[in-house]
Amino acid sequence: MISDILAGKLDGSHIVLRGWLHHIRSGGGILFLQLRDGTGVIQCTLKKDKTDPREFEQLSATPIESTIEISGEVKKDPRAPRGYEIQGEKVTVLYPAEEGFPIAKKYHGPDFLLDHRHLWIRSPKPQAIMRVRGLLIEEARRWLIDHGYLEVQVPILVTAAVEGGSTLFPVKYFDQKAYLTQSWQLYAEAMISSVGKIFTVAPSFRAEKSRTRRHLTEYWHLEVEEPWLDLDGLMRLEEELVTHICQQIREKMPEELKLLGRDPERLLKVKSPFPRITYDDAVDLIRKSIPSFKWGTDLGYEEEKVLTEQFELPFFVSHFPKGVKAFYHMPDPKNPKLTLSADLLAPEGYGEITGGGQRIHDLKQLLARIKEERLKPEDYKWYIDLRRYGTVPHSGFGMGVERTLTWICKLEHIRDSIAFPRLINRIYP
Repeated sequence: MISDILAGKLDGSHIVLRGWLHHIRSGGGILFLQLRDGTGVIQCTLKKDKTDPREFEQLSATPIESTIEISGEVKKDPRAPRGYEIQGEKVTVLYPAEEGFPIAKKYHGPDFLLDHRHLWIRSPKPQAIMRVRGLLIEEARRWLIDHGYLEVQVPILVTAAVEGGSTLFPVKYFDQKAYLTQSWQLYAEAMISSVGKIFTVAPSFRAEKSRTRRHLTEYWHLEVEEPWLDLDGLMRLEEELVTHICQQIREKMPEELKLLGRDPERLLKVKSPFPRITYDDAVDLIRKSIPSFKWGTDLGYEEEKVLTEQFELPFFVSHFPKGVKAFYHMPDPKNPKLTLSADLLAPEGYGEITGGGQRIHDLKQLLARIKEERLKPEDYKWYIDLRRYGTVPHSGFGMGVERTLTWICKLEHIRDSIAFPRLINRIYP
């Protein structure tokens, strides 16, 4: 694999490598080919005086994205990209591509790249993004498993809202109406009484009519739930997990980060504990720039941007008003107008990357909140049962994989954090 070559494991070895022709040029009687195999891109050279002249000319005209096989020797060369190249002896075109590959070395607008997403993902930047994304999920899983959490799966098709009912995608389920899940939240609370500390990595869906750089209608959710955990413990859990993810990505993928414009050393600063402010503190900071902001309003992009300019690290905003959090959030015993909730915001204008809090575990309190929010208790009958039989204090959070990746990789738009984004105006390809 090319990744093994670039890691210095095969220096001096004679190898046979297959992949896609990423780029080709000739100069000084040498053919320079960039070969991509899915693990990386490497330069290969083929000298004209060591090749049949007719074969050399035919190879010079090979369209990019053709699949080829090259045999040759791996050599360390500081002039080559990433420091290694393959000095080719023979190149065979296995499956020639057609001329006119749409993704050229020039500026393409966002709509063009979205229309040709199936081809654009072959480019160096999306390759780097997908590798960092894979490592982010891998390291999150590793940390959680090492700390005693079990990965579980729950339904994608649900019968009731977890967050706001206006953001549900309806689905015809035989002769019933169902919805695409917004979160595993309710099922997770059932599962903790069975297997304890748990997490999942799964898609979630929000029918939000938002055209911002931070919103997708389908995104991947890393969610965690734990019994006997309060709000303070939840925030400690989140900051330790995020610190681990950032440090592992910084150590293992510095070249990918640099390619994307993120200085790996910037992530060195991401260490727990993270700063914490309350919603009331946040309101005071926001009003210095947006005097019209009203207490009791949720934080939007502009408000979060104001806050993130005050911090170099991710930071928590806690104790949101009841009106901006879902019905299952525990009211603050010290001030029933507030909830034991916390959002984690990333700096540099990226805003919320996690949301969570302590859940209501008291039956009467839960029924009161359901009534207060004008929800139908029958829609949550099984969820209410959890408070009847063995209830305990518990907390959890959800991390948006794409939002977190957008911040870590310093991307301009969330659509680039996933291979095939689903946006309010796009479901193709």
